Amino acid sequence: MNKTIRRAAVFTLLLVLALLMRATWVQFYEGQALADDKDNRRNAIETYSRPLGNIIVAGKSVTGSAPTQGGDLKYKRTYTDGPLYAAVTGYASQAYAPTQLEGIYQDLLNGTDPRLKSVLDTVTNQRAAPGNVVTTIDPDVQKAAFQALGDKKGAAVAIDPKTGRILAVVSTPSYDPSSLTDANTAGTAWTKLTKDPDKPLTNRALRQPLPPGSTFKLVVAAAALEDGLYASVDQRTDSPDPYPLPGTTRKLTNENPDAPCADASIRVALEYSCNNVFAKMAVTLGQDKVRAMAERFGFDDDRQDVPVRAYTSVYPSDMYPSETALTGIGQFDVTATPLQMAMVSAAIANGGKLVSPHMVSQITNSGGDVLEDYDDEAGTKEVISSSVAEQLQSAMRTVVEKGTGTNARIAGATVGGKTGTAQHGENNSATPYAWFTSYAKSDASGKEVAVAVVVEQSDAARSEVSGNGLAAPVAKAMMQAALRN
Repeated sequence: MNKTIRRAAVFTLLLVLALLMRATWVQFYEGQALADDKDNRRNAIETYSRPLGNIIVAGKSVTGSAPTQGGDLKYKRTYTDGPLYAAVTGYASQAYAPTQLEGIYQDLLNGTDPRLKSVLDTVTNQRAAPGNVVTTIDPDVQKAAFQALGDKKGAAVAIDPKTGRILAVVSTPSYDPSSLTDANTAGTAWTKLTKDPDKPLTNRALRQPLPPGSTFKLVVAAAALEDGLYASVDQRTDSPDPYPLPGTTRKLTNENPDAPCADASIRVALEYSCNNVFAKMAVTLGQDKVRAMAERFGFDDDRQDVPVRAYTSVYPSDMYPSETALTGIGQFDVTATPLQMAMVSAAIANGGKLVSPHMVSQITNSGGDVLEDYDDEAGTKEVISSSVAEQLQSAMRTVVEKGTGTNARIAGATVGGKTGTAQHGENNSATPYAWFTSYAKSDASGKEVAVAVVVEQSDAARSEVSGNGLAAPVAKAMMQAALRN
């Protein structure tokens, strides 16, 4: 054979072998990665080739699927009362990545979760019938929170202290997830929502930590009682009024200059929300002890899944004594989500034990068989002793009965709470945040609930912004709805 022809033949054979090796590599090693690529149109075509599974609230679907008008995506997601449940469901979009429960349970809802496959599905390599997500949400409590918040910018969370079941997750202003489901129209809605200065896509209940203000005084009081700094909530403290911040020339005053805050007991200090008492208490305890107690309630936990990953609520470190004093009143760099402050009240209401909060009860296959039961898996940890919890419950009742939280009183129920007004902006130049966290127990049925509400902004005059004025009425509406059921 001619030498040149032989070389060309060998070279051609090597090229063929290289192509075969590359094809084999792509098919067997890179195939799955290419199949899973978010830009692979075939994934969307397959996902929306038939109806998705549903998210269930109180036995009824709040999601659905509807045929599209033409195109290669046969179905799109639909929502019942979309704005009401947006902070729970999130959205499943033909154009954008799914969020909240839609995102976490994406494989279950589109039928690709391996747990859904029957023997026949495995043999034929067919996609299984989609499963469903059963939530813990109580529609009456959810509606009460949504309606009470109204046009205010804010958020609310309700928890059953005994079970950890989350009864409501509301964030306002909300949005309609249905506006994002259709690829042909989602772009316009997305642009409008992302450019809105009120950030309706932000889940304020779970994913926007803010300074908790005086609601954090419950954590400081718990630390002081657990540490033995004070034997009871009625023991007088050593707390000058005003309180000189250590290492500075500044004196910390109280909102009400006529309140009996000098050397006040924990009960009186919570009743009148005395800054001097809790600032001094935090310094006396030291930041390490306050942080340890905060972390027992859930602060600084960067893996708080309910199952949506909540943003971390933070108690800071490496502070000067003056900064530690400010953390005692929920300021400086302390931040908390409404979920976190609801957890504080839930633990206190439940005798010091915190049950893992969760807003999904079960996931099931298409036939209703339970694949996982989260109610059974909810863990419990002791945050404070039962005796300390009882004392804090009593002091919180005083706040509602005759203190700063009277707007939360409910006939026929035992209610305890704590107000908070957190500074916002440089030198408190912006409208303060109004907080309220509380628990309630029906005198007739024994039903219990713990809530937390934050109002970031409303049409109220700055002088009228307070936890009792803005947040407590929302909490009251939620508690009434929970105890009625």
